[in-house]
Amino acid sequence: MPDIASSPARPPQSLCLLRTSALGDVTHVVPIIRTLQAQAPGTKLTWIIAKLEHRLVGDLPGVEFLVFDKGKGWRGLRELRAQLAHRRFDALLHMQVALRANLIAACVRAPLRIGYDKARSKDLHGMFINHRIAARSGEHVLDAMASFLEPLGLRQSEVRWDIPIPESAAEFAERHLPGAAKTLLVSPCSSHIVRNWLPQRYAAVIDHAAAQGWRVALCGGPSTFEREFGDAIIAKCTSKPLDLVGKDTLKQFLALCRRAQLVLTPDSGPMHMANAVGTKVLGLHAASNPDRSGPYSDRRWCVDRYDAAARKFKGKPAADLPWGTKIEYPGVMELIETEAVTERFDSFSCTHP
Repeated sequence: MPDIASSPARPPQSLCLLRTSALGDVTHVVPIIRTLQAQAPGTKLTWIIAKLEHRLVGDLPGVEFLVFDKGKGWRGLRELRAQLAHRRFDALLHMQVALRANLIAACVRAPLRIGYDKARSKDLHGMFINHRIAARSGEHVLDAMASFLEPLGLRQSEVRWDIPIPESAAEFAERHLPGAAKTLLVSPCSSHIVRNWLPQRYAAVIDHAAAQGWRVALCGGPSTFEREFGDAIIAKCTSKPLDLVGKDTLKQFLALCRRAQLVLTPDSGPMHMANAVGTKVLGLHAASNPDRSGPYSDRRWCVDRYDAAARKFKGKPAADLPWGTKIEYPGVMELIETEAVTERFDSFSCTHP
């Protein structure tokens, strides 16, 4: 498709945002919604999103959601296509680089179709767009997504989430984390298994925090893997963390984060969910670059072994790798020492008495 002019005289009357997953990336889209609502209040917003992620943000006011159930396979795509058959939008923000996302984009009728620059494109992404965002390196993922607004003549100057948390979720969190005790929330699993730290090292940090009088709660999803991983951590603990693995919903996790002072987690959706509600994050980074995909608001408490991973597994410093390179090799998270994590915890504890 040919490129077209990038700055319309006025914001579009209707806009379709395509970002189905994953949880962390979906949280990065929310500030875009807030910017659009503030700077282009007359624009009708439609967001194509996956079923799980819809549970996290599907109650954002002023947004129409079209839910894609990827678990249905081709039937799910046909159902979504039927919903879009008689729709037309002024513009499409194609913010997902994946073959499945391209099939969805093909169902969206819009004259302006904004996508990633060539360096960040793959899986035939360029065939489904006619305008590319500016080619930039060194950006956080959230800022890269925000640049999709620029061809619309808008710019994200404030990052705001305000994801709704139902009262029932707040009551769940207060029931399990009552009072004002200093709380460390541990969410140990990423959807990328090689990003997960070692159970015995999580246990050592949990015991370290408990010895300093902190309340520790262990969270995780309902999968068998996360249950077994949580059990492996608990088995190594001498203290007794509160076990909430598989017991909370996405909204309840947001509420739990809001009652915690610190969340310990690898690069994962929970990292960005915690950041979105303003809770500080002790992020564990070796497989990914925290400057690109760490907690957006504050990365002071992260442990960064990305450069060490680049040197060990790629044979060169991180500065010599293309921006966004993931170093997802077995054993990469072993580069993060227990002492480095407890040091970050102690530093946070001292500055947040």
